[in-house]
Amino acid sequence: MTVPDIAGYAAKIELPDQAARAAASEQFGRRGRALGHLGDLGAWLAGCQGTFPPKPITHPRLVLFAADHGIAAAGVSAQRTGATADRATLIAGGGDAAGVLAAEFGVPVQVVDVGIDGEPGGHVVADYKVRRGSGRIDREDALTEAEAVAAFEAGAHLANAAVDSGADLLLTGTIGVASTTAAAALTGVLTGSDAATVTGRGSGIDDRAWMRKCAAVRDAMWRARPVVGDRLRLLAAAGGADIAALTGFLLQAAVRRTPVVLDDVTVSASALVAQRIAYRAPEWWIAGQSTAEPAHQRALERLALTTATDLGTNLGGGVGALLSLPTLRAAAALLAVISEDAPSGDASTAGPGPALGSVSLTPAADGGSPPEPDANGYQEP
Repeated sequence: MTVPDIAGYAAKIELPDQAARAAASEQFGRRGRALGHLGDLGAWLAGCQGTFPPKPITHPRLVLFAADHGIAAAGVSAQRTGATADRATLIAGGGDAAGVLAAEFGVPVQVVDVGIDGEPGGHVVADYKVRRGSGRIDREDALTEAEAVAAFEAGAHLANAAVDSGADLLLTGTIGVASTTAAAALTGVLTGSDAATVTGRGSGIDDRAWMRKCAAVRDAMWRARPVVGDRLRLLAAAGGADIAALTGFLLQAAVRRTPVVLDDVTVSASALVAQRIAYRAPEWWIAGQSTAEPAHQRALERLALTTATDLGTNLGGGVGALLSLPTLRAAAALLAVISEDAPSGDASTAGPGPALGSVSLTPAADGGSPPEPDANGYQEP
């Protein structure tokens, strides 16, 4: 087994362009922050793109990592066995909330099976599967160290593939029964929190199931604490194939200077691990939403991430990341068209902007059938 150079990521990841970000902040600051939160988002985009005004987002990509978690056997989830494979197949085929929104916003979707306990089939990419399901983290490791390495490297490879295919914004999320339990355990260990303060209702569990989940998180945290300084062993002990793959994905996207929108608590747990590997990496990320999961809120506070939208959704599967896309596109479009001499607080005098199609929030419908997935598994809407 060849262990990836985890420590090398800290040196490879640079900060976004601070001059471009400062120019954007100054631009909307002159107008008394009339753009509000849109100005902050536009400034973040400008820094990541290295240019002011920021360019329109034209090639976003949604990458979802799917895996089952063995801790589901402890009765911590309201979802049935097999739900992960079914939802992965549904989303990859253009269904579910994520598939519908991706089609509406013109976002190609790639669903990657890294650890489903089954064979979903359809358009789900199975080339990066490291195992079927994971170990029960309150009693055993989720993965072997070799499996954690394989999942991490798969995520890094997929980030490279997405950027090489022309993606200018990456959206990411997970599909997996009991994934919030692993996310809570990692978040608790990495933020120094008690199990009860990071354990949420996840799939809508009742009080009894919550108590079982809290006990599982407590025991998983106890097992994970001795290896918290070794990031790969931590992912193996208390994570899962999806979380390990996401960690590699987020870090490599930052190496490639490509902005990423994070979806939910499972993604934020991966981001916490990635932050411990490369402290500058979070500058390349933004939270698509802030859910009611307490571990999600703890993680976002520790990561100091801005939230793009806050609609109260908690659907997983990349839905929160997708819902942020129109807002990010609007931020880029407005900063691009508001001229330097526009009166304070009045965007109505802005000069003409780019052609309408280049800043459209949804793709033009042509009535045709969606094409088949490309070589990288992307399903065009």
